Amino acid sequence: MRPPKAVTFPVMTDVVLPCLNEAPALARLLPRMPAGYRPIVADNGSTDGSAEVARRLGVQVVTVPEPGYGAAVHAGILASDPDDGVVCVMDADGSFDPGELPLVADPVRTGSARLVVGRRRPSGRGVWPPHARLGNAVLARRLRRTTGLRVHDIGPMRAARKDDLLALELRDRRFGYPLELLIAAARAGWEVTEVDVTYGPRTAGTKSKVTGTVRGTARAIRDMSVVLAR
Repeated sequence: MRPPKAVTFPVMTDVVLPCLNEAPALARLLPRMPAGYRPIVADNGSTDGSAEVARRLGVQVVTVPEPGYGAAVHAGILASDPDDGVVCVMDADGSFDPGELPLVADPVRTGSARLVVGRRRPSGRGVWPPHARLGNAVLARRLRRTTGLRVHDIGPMRAARKDDLLALELRDRRFGYPLELLIAAARAGWEVTEVDVTYGPRTAGTKSKVTGTVRGTARAIRDMSVVLAR
């Protein structure tokens, strides 16, 4: 008699989804997560039932009382427990394709990069408002000049190892978090890689806290400028 065939399970990479009122997007996004990628919704004070949507779909929810994008991301990373040590971060608004998560995770998993950042490539006209695109370009240019990193986007989709991220001891808990991460990675001598990812329209019924308004973009640029001035 042949011995029974061993049952194998996929190695899990955790995906932190910072969330503030993204219920319509989560309902469509979470079921589309690829095999081997486990979502963690870091709920940052949603009032539209986002947490309930995630729990109904069997997804872990971390309640984050401290307001701010960086606070949500940090709490999600602390709660993560990836089998392979790799944590991805991706916006929860439906603008990114979860099927592209391996593009940012694989170089970290194989050791060819310590941090991978997704460079947004809009899927159509009007997806990325001019004021937000310009603000991002200005910050990225300053970042290249001051750190030498070859990046063109302060990317909201990224991957690194959990232990590495926590070792950087990032302090920003607002919109300056992604920029502080890149600066700290450069100072630590990390290999930082940028890969193209598709950037599509947000799910209907959700509203951007940054790109949706000139005021939101200005607030994000202000937070990031403070980080650059440190």
